[in-house]
Amino acid sequence: MASCKQLLFLFYVLINLFGHTIAQPNYFCTNNGNYISNSTYERNLNTLLSSLSSNTDKYGFYSSSVGQNPDRANAIVLCRGDVELQTCRSCINDTTTKLIQLCPNYKEAIIWYDECMLRYSNESINGTLTEWPKIYMWNTGNATSTNQFKQDLRALLDNLRNQAASSSGPRKFAAANTTGPDFQTIFGLVQCTPDLTERECSNCLLNAEGDIPTCCDGKLVWIVK
Repeated sequence: MASCKQLLFLFYVLINLFGHTIAQPNYFCTNNGNYISNSTYERNLNTLLSSLSSNTDKYGFYSSSVGQNPDRANAIVLCRGDVELQTCRSCINDTTTKLIQLCPNYKEAIIWYDECMLRYSNESINGTLTEWPKIYMWNTGNATSTNQFKQDLRALLDNLRNQAASSSGPRKFAAANTTGPDFQTIFGLVQCTPDLTERECSNCLLNAEGDIPTCCDGKLVWIVK
C-alpha cells in the first residue's frame, strides 16, 4: 500500500481476477514526539478515541479534537465507501484499541485496515495534506498482455479519479470495473476524505498513480495507501 497524501486515505485496489485480493492492517508510528503516561495529552487522546466509533456517520467519516494546545488531540477516521455502518464502526473500534498498543505513547500515528483507517495527532490534521508515510501492497502475479493491461488500467483510473474528486456529496469515492486483456475483469476503487477539495483529491490520486511503475507495475493485485 502507499499513501499519496496521508490524510486523504487514498485507497486504490486494483484486481484483475475477481475475488483475488490482498488486505491486512498496516500502521505507522510517526516521530512527532511522545507523551507521558497519565499526562493531559493522554487523557485527551483517550477521550477522543473513545468517541470516534459512535460519532462516525452513515457516510463513514468523522474528525474531531479534544483539549487545548499544546495538549490538544486530533483524530480522523474514514471507512471504505462500500462498507456498511455497523462494519465501519466495528472496524474503528478495533483500530482505536490496536493503534494505542502498536504505538504506545506516540503523539501521532496512523493505521489502515481493509475497511477503515484512523489517524491521530497533536497537530491539526483536518483538511491537511501530507505525502508521507506511503505504504504499498501487491501480490506476486503478473498481468498478461502487459501493455494492453496498462492502457486499460490507466483509462479505468482516470475515470475513477474524476468521479471521486468531483463528487459533491458526502463521499469522495468511486469504484468500477472494465474488461482487460484475455477477457479478464479489472476492478478498481479509489477514495479521498471528504474534507479535501476537488483539486486536492485529484492531485493526490494522480500522485499515487505516479508510484505505480516503482511498486506495482503490471501486477494483478495492488493497493496504494
